[in-house]
Amino acid sequence: MTTDRRSVADPSTLTGWYKSSYSGGNQGECLEVARGHSAVPVRDSKAVDGPAVVFSADGWSSFVTALKGGEFSG
Repeated sequence: MTTDRRSVADPSTLTGWYKSSYSGGNQGECLEVARGHSAVPVRDSKAVDGPAVVFSADGWSSFVTALKGGEFSG
């Protein structure tokens, strides 16, 4: 994975992209995550050729836990 540690300029070179099962319909607010990498690349599902943000595994886990715990509810 070619990265500056925080992003991947061309995420099309990565494999294993998937969209959350919680994403549905044509809502347009979906993220995709690529499995099988030491870091966790995340991209906008509407801009698959755009850059991907890269999280550490611990950082991504903390984000998902906080999200599930309602810490970002508005």
